[in-house]
Amino acid sequence: MSSRTLKLYDSLSRTVKPLVTLEPGVLKFYTCGPTVYSYAHIGNFRSFLTADLIVRTAKAIGLDVIWVTNITDVGHLTEDDVADAQGEDKMAKALRSKEGEHFNNVWELAEFYEDAYKEDWQKLNLSEPSIRPKATQHVREQILAAQTLIDKGFAYETPTGVYFKVEAFPDYGKLSGNTQEKLRRGVREVVQDDNKQDQSDFAVWKKDDKHLMQWFSPYGWGFPGWHIECSVMARAYLGDTIDLHSGGEDNMFPHHECEIAQSEALTGKTFCNHWVHTRFLQVNGEKMAKSAGNFYTVRMLLERGLSPLAIRYALIAGQYGKPYNFTDQTLSDAELNVERYKRATIAAKEALEREATGEDSAFASELNLLYQEALDAMCEDLNTPVALAKGLAGARAITRQGDSMSKIDGENALTFLEKLNGLLGIVHSDYEDESEAKVEEPTVSADEAAEIEGLIEKRKEAKKSKDFATADSIRKDLSERGITLVDNPDGTVSWSRA
Repeated sequence: MSSRTLKLYDSLSRTVKPLVTLEPGVLKFYTCGPTVYSYAHIGNFRSFLTADLIVRTAKAIGLDVIWVTNITDVGHLTEDDVADAQGEDKMAKALRSKEGEHFNNVWELAEFYEDAYKEDWQKLNLSEPSIRPKATQHVREQILAAQTLIDKGFAYETPTGVYFKVEAFPDYGKLSGNTQEKLRRGVREVVQDDNKQDQSDFAVWKKDDKHLMQWFSPYGWGFPGWHIECSVMARAYLGDTIDLHSGGEDNMFPHHECEIAQSEALTGKTFCNHWVHTRFLQVNGEKMAKSAGNFYTVRMLLERGLSPLAIRYALIAGQYGKPYNFTDQTLSDAELNVERYKRATIAAKEALEREATGEDSAFASELNLLYQEALDAMCEDLNTPVALAKGLAGARAITRQGDSMSKIDGENALTFLEKLNGLLGIVHSDYEDESEAKVEEPTVSADEAAEIEGLIEKRKEAKKSKDFATADSIRKDLSERGITLVDNPDGTVSWSRA
């Protein structure tokens, strides 16, 4: 096991601190997954990718990881940013939409978008979780949890449902700062319901015999609240206290705050020792929204011809704990960088076919150092910008060596690329079936690829300085050599030999 420690910002203590596990060498980790009423958008996947990078880094330093990420397929209401979510179930609303016309019922809709989410997950090369439970598979446990909360005096039944009594849990608000007193003063909106003992109380069970997805309980026909689902599923698979919980910053309140209250009321123990939240994603400088025309799902970007690994690269290029502006330039740069890894892989594999076996120790040391520096960066609160820069430096070093690499050098280069892929997931997809994958014969040598890359960078700088004559001359020179550049308004996306 590595002597390294993974440090992450903890939203509860508001400090960057070492991730300490209850069981030595084993990380018990829960991530809030999607509500499967539509295709997950790239903001959702930015949060999922944070969790994936935590898992990859934890494994790289020798931890065993039990990673649970759920699927919410009932109970998530449309107005989920208030203390007790109101509105209608997102699943039911989706069934009435134009897209919902394709489904016979809400169960079919949930299954379709769950499958789509898993496909997008694999496209972006996220690691498979240990367990991916669904809320509808754990309704019995949620009903039992509601009854236990009532028995312990933390919840009460009304004509409209079962509500958690926030006043009975003095620590409510310790994660988000939204205490009961602030909610009462109107600092955050709450659902007004005359049946509540206090308007800051939130629903554990909703009574509704007209809901499209319903179960019979001691309180009548109805469905569980969104928050109780995650409390129950985390406890079912990870125990009363978990090491780490992650999600988007919009999950902090009310979802995670309510999870803490319910879980700790149920068990009398700390629910989670470390909380990680991914900051919001902007697209081209604006909040992502359909009305702004900058709303993207993974599938929408794939339809534009972008490679899945480039989308992944672009989404992790910004450190998770800071707001991140996802731009066309980000995608262009990511596409070019993924292409660099392809070229480096080709150069390394070509070296394996050579008879020369001598090792370039300086080259091997350089690659090893770059990987160690990338891992160090990831251990420091997932500093992806630095880790990606170290990885790219390694890819360039491999391409630069080119035809001078011996067989052993090639093996060292492939080892570097595999370890880096294990850490960042950007070199190749873990889901590719190599026995069925199309193998393309390289049409450009490693040395020529390095030269072309240099000319592309030179052309990019020329265009920045408005030296269009030089930029056009470079493009013409490459074209005469049979090299086709694929550009968009922000620069060269990829290149190939015609």
